[in-house]
Amino acid sequence: MLHPQARALLDFIEARGIPPTHTLSPADARAYYRERRTATQPLPAEVAEVRDLAADGPHGTIAVRLYKPLGAGPGPLPVLVYYHGGGWVIGDLDTHDVLCRELANGAGCAVVAVDYRMGPEHRFPTAVDDVLAATRWVRREAAALGLDASRLAVGGDSAGGNLAAVASIAARDAGDLPIVFQLLIYPATDMRRGHPSHQANGQGYLLTRDTMTYFHDHYITDAKHDLDWRASPLLHTDLSGLPPALVLTAGYDPLRDEGAAYAEALTAAGNRANYVCFERQIHGFITMGKVLDEAHTAVALCAAELRRAFASA
Repeated sequence: MLHPQARALLDFIEARGIPPTHTLSPADARAYYRERRTATQPLPAEVAEVRDLAADGPHGTIAVRLYKPLGAGPGPLPVLVYYHGGGWVIGDLDTHDVLCRELANGAGCAVVAVDYRMGPEHRFPTAVDDVLAATRWVRREAAALGLDASRLAVGGDSAGGNLAAVASIAARDAGDLPIVFQLLIYPATDMRRGHPSHQANGQGYLLTRDTMTYFHDHYITDAKHDLDWRASPLLHTDLSGLPPALVLTAGYDPLRDEGAAYAEALTAAGNRANYVCFERQIHGFITMGKVLDEAHTAVALCAAELRRAFASA
């Protein structure tokens, strides 16, 4: 059963006539997402340090934001490189500022959020190029930033979860970027969008089939790219030798089944992958702690898994 708080949020959105993302231009959708986040997100937690920096990349500089947690000791900190959600079209450093602060304090680690380029101005695979470049930059600059390069994790939600999964595969294949953990929050893993939950949850639960098509078509240039593992990591022919993972999904999310399938594929390939589905929740819920209590439970779970991964790295 859908959580009553999630039901109340959906009813509120409908009553207020809030426009679906797919009815807006990308510029308007970005502004609307940024402006309305305060209605559902908690107040930003205090952290020890926040710094806006710039990483080098093949398409130009990439804006990143470094967070350091309260109570950090003098030694170098483990670090989570975080890629925000938003369908590769919307979202930025500000829309996920609260979540990054919560993860930093909860896991006792630094977080570096990455403002990768998005469609339709920058199509696939530009976002992949940016997150890989930014993550390599974090590793390269770790000592100067007070970070421990040997304890580096990647993570993200939705489109960001897709990019974290892709970055983990690319880093394994390149052999130059050791990653100790991947945090995959309701990740998109199969651009073909054919899993049963796309049909079952495709209308009425905030993220709709129309909005997913809107995101897909602004990011993907050619249908053949759906079969490229850099867009659909579930389709990679070899998922062995990847970092331990937490895959988190929501029961009323169109992406639920492909997230579960990715967790199963990781396990079948010999990796350590934990899977948790918040059965009563909707897509995007982890950032909505102001109105959804289970968001706090999900954040605490993610932080605990990060802390455990860093301790054993």
